[in-house]
Amino acid sequence: MKQTEINELSTEELNEKLVAFQKSYESARATHALSPLENPISLRQQRRTIARIKTALSKRNLEQA
Repeated sequence: MKQTEINELSTEELNEKLVAFQKSYESARATHALSPLENPISLRQQRRTIARIKTALSKRNLEQA
């Protein structure tokens, strides 16, 4: 998910996406621990997407305060 896509979403949608990406990431990590993933780089991409969403949410919270 790119930054431009994240900026277009509402705060509620971002919270929903954050929960979904975190669950997906935890699942992929557990799977990777048992047997190697076909694309281990996807873990890094998911981690970075989660960070982008958290950053966007914190920026919005600062703007509201």
